[in-house]
Amino acid sequence: MVPTSNKASSNMAPPEVLVVGAGIGGLVLALSLHKAGIPVQVVEAVPEIRPLGVGINLLPHAVRELSELGLAERLEAIAIRTRELIYTNKFGQEIWREDRGQDAGYRWPQYSIHRGRLQMLLYDAVRERLGPQAIATDAELVALEQDEQGVTARLRRRSDGSALPARRAAIAVGADGIHSAVRAAFYPNEGPPKWNGAVLWRAVSEAPPYLSGRSMIMAGHQDQKFVCYPIGPEEAARGRSLVNWIAELRFPNDTPWNREDWNRPGRIEDFLPKFENWNFGWLDVPGLIRATKAVYEFPMVDRDPVARWSFGRITLLGDAAHSMYPIGSNGASQAIIDGRVLAWRLATEADPQAALRAYEADRLPPMAKLVLANRANGPERVMQFVEQHAPNGYAKLDDVISRAELEAAAQDYKLVAGFDKEALNTRASFDARHPQAA
Repeated sequence: MVPTSNKASSNMAPPEVLVVGAGIGGLVLALSLHKAGIPVQVVEAVPEIRPLGVGINLLPHAVRELSELGLAERLEAIAIRTRELIYTNKFGQEIWREDRGQDAGYRWPQYSIHRGRLQMLLYDAVRERLGPQAIATDAELVALEQDEQGVTARLRRRSDGSALPARRAAIAVGADGIHSAVRAAFYPNEGPPKWNGAVLWRAVSEAPPYLSGRSMIMAGHQDQKFVCYPIGPEEAARGRSLVNWIAELRFPNDTPWNREDWNRPGRIEDFLPKFENWNFGWLDVPGLIRATKAVYEFPMVDRDPVARWSFGRITLLGDAAHSMYPIGSNGASQAIIDGRVLAWRLATEADPQAALRAYEADRLPPMAKLVLANRANGPERVMQFVEQHAPNGYAKLDDVISRAELEAAAQDYKLVAGFDKEALNTRASFDARHPQAA
């Protein structure tokens, strides 16, 4: 999937695209289609789009795409540039450290950002560029029907269940998340997402800056882990740090747990005792946990890779296509790239259905590989290796794992996830303009 030309080849009118879902991937797709001169409409089930969630990371390949959509300055204003990534064991002993983003030689930064603020940035940009009518909220999908000419979406108001006028388009994209109604229509027997036994408690806390002030930390191992990174530029400007953190514990697979939800409150007493001794001097984990005002509980789930995303005039994108464990900072980043690649294919392929097939060929194989890599702990597998071989800590890291093994784990994952530095810095842009665009 390397664009060799930005010159579109179609002599047909741009296909109007219906995007089901106004999450990060769906909104990036809408902006990308608009830039390509392709008409687009977005329908979203929730009555009101609100800035839900806590922190996420945007890797350089995703930041490149947002920058090419003209959003670099807006991103910079609401995010923190990640300086370095550090893995430690449960005692705070360093396992791995690497520079990130432009500090590592990429042409684009890596950002730590509040998920909800990013979604609202994209939402506002769509409304500004396409007009407020481009996104219809409180419009839940009931059914998608397709024929030789296009697709018809049957909709209802989620707030009261009343029917809405049907929407017609040439192409439909299911960007409606891990519980995608569009995906379920093609995989009706798939069932709920798969839980791996881990539960995440997510929150933010204001605290003094630690290490560089822009450090991303992953401490522990696969059964007990703490992740944190700063996300607040306003706090940084006054010498403080708004730290996004995630406390993770693993439970027996038969433990009952709630379905995932960005907005489900959690209880500190369910996990704080396990982290009471995790004060590393340079990072006070129990202190961060106690400093929060609200905690949200989220089970770690994903779905199995599937053989197809595209069915005639309908395709899938983001979590609807390839939901994955939050390992390696790839969920939002890959949804952003999906949107850019799909828009590029629709702008440069003569037949819209062929464009969907080409998009699937570009994105499905690497995403299936990435889902499975994340199930195997991705680059964080080195943390588990150290726990298994040095559960009481170590005097010399080289006696446990070599520098070469650490470097290989990091680089292998970059290749799988598509952010190898040289490849990203040198490839052509996904920007393209449909030849018949107005």
